[in-house]
Amino acid sequence: MSIITKFVKLIASNRLREIEFFRKNPIEVQHIQFKDLMEYLSTTNYGTSFNITKFSTYSEFCNNIPIVEYNDLDDLISRMRRGETDILVPDRVLWYAKSSGTTGSKSKFIPVPKLHLNNCHYQGTKDVLFTLIDQYPELNMLSGKALTLGGSYEIDEISNTQSKCGDLSAILIQNAPFYSNLVRVPSKKVVLTADFDKKIEAICRTCVDKNITSIAGVPSWNLVMLNKILEYTGKSNICEVWENMEVFMHGGVSFVPYENEFKRIIPSSNMKYIETYNASEGFFSMQDEKEKDDMLLMLDYGIFYEFLAIADFDDHSKAIPLESVEVGVNYCMIISTLGGLWRYMIGDTVIFTSTNPYKIKITGRTKLFINVFGEEVIIDNADKALSEACRVTGAEINEYTAGPVFMERHSKGGHQWLIEFRNEPSDINIFKQTLDKTLQNINSDYEAKRFNSATLVEPIITVLSKDTFFDWMDKRGKIGGQNKVPRLSNSRQYIESILDFVKNK
Repeated sequence: MSIITKFVKLIASNRLREIEFFRKNPIEVQHIQFKDLMEYLSTTNYGTSFNITKFSTYSEFCNNIPIVEYNDLDDLISRMRRGETDILVPDRVLWYAKSSGTTGSKSKFIPVPKLHLNNCHYQGTKDVLFTLIDQYPELNMLSGKALTLGGSYEIDEISNTQSKCGDLSAILIQNAPFYSNLVRVPSKKVVLTADFDKKIEAICRTCVDKNITSIAGVPSWNLVMLNKILEYTGKSNICEVWENMEVFMHGGVSFVPYENEFKRIIPSSNMKYIETYNASEGFFSMQDEKEKDDMLLMLDYGIFYEFLAIADFDDHSKAIPLESVEVGVNYCMIISTLGGLWRYMIGDTVIFTSTNPYKIKITGRTKLFINVFGEEVIIDNADKALSEACRVTGAEINEYTAGPVFMERHSKGGHQWLIEFRNEPSDINIFKQTLDKTLQNINSDYEAKRFNSATLVEPIITVLSKDTFFDWMDKRGKIGGQNKVPRLSNSRQYIESILDFVKNK
């Protein structure tokens, strides 16, 4: 065991006791978070405009503060970016996580004040490390280097105070304590390079001879990087490049479509895959138990959670606190944070797999679904159905997106799937039938619409050539960082854009 590992284990012991406390006393801890947040909010213009005091109750908070989305805060955040103070948080905010999410082209600028950065984002990163070392005492990851594929940042174009905006990963790297540079590669200069291709080239040149033991980030972009590493070195798998590779800490998109390919190019029985839920708005959950794919909701990061059942999406009065949630219900997640987001609907949907302790799975996005015909297909459904279709036909998928085929005259509706395969299915018709049947098995609404093709006909599968999604994203200026291929849409916006791109390529 390395000296660094021994030191981290010593630090971890106290923190692991705190995590165990909120596992056993979740509501008490959330009440403490709420009280602290009310004191924080009461010192802001936003809080005082809604008559919030440090003594405000949860009932007063709900009655006074509306549930909001980003567009509701855009003007206030723009004022903050121009240098105004005490708007959503006390004092001035100098860093903003820029994210287009997956729902449109307009960028979001999420405030990342220092307090939130330390208490939430960095604490989450440390907790993942502490939990990993506790779960897997045999790990030697700290004896080597962590390879981080970060984004970039720039001076905010509307700022009067030199505030900066960029990918959350870039903000984390730029503000990280000095000692993180001792265990992370590549250099800060390389990792913050804006040009994705140049960044990958530099990583290939400078990192293949390092003892890389872990990687972290979004699965899709890391897979691009790892394949470039193999092209550069001429090796057949990553273990031939980095023999001590042990851990991939991933998040941002579902790991399901990428899992087989990662296991193919990293053929190590010692490899650990750990999912985290770390968004621009905050670090929310992480896998904390072996062989379980749900994630522990982190309750002491300066975040107060509320939830709104999808069935009640249009009635914000039915939002509930953590203590009232039920297992198996699909909820929109609503957060109030030290980052200045108050009753903010983050756009993700989750289900609880346990309430003792509170554990979740991400099921999709509030705006990424197909429900034109009442079928209510969400990303979780799509990932599971595609995974089964791949298993049956031996296929592997790079990327996909899907959307509706609208009814015209006497024709019925349907779904079109644009899929870029890494390995094409042995039989595309069997792939389609398995996808369709699995969706029916896991989604009763889809099954009802497909019964005798009453409303929906069989799905249409459109196979795209290699690198189509990458090139399409590149054309839109959305390579790397927080950018993700939109999986589902209730319109044909993305499908038509991609098909037009292919036609004119």
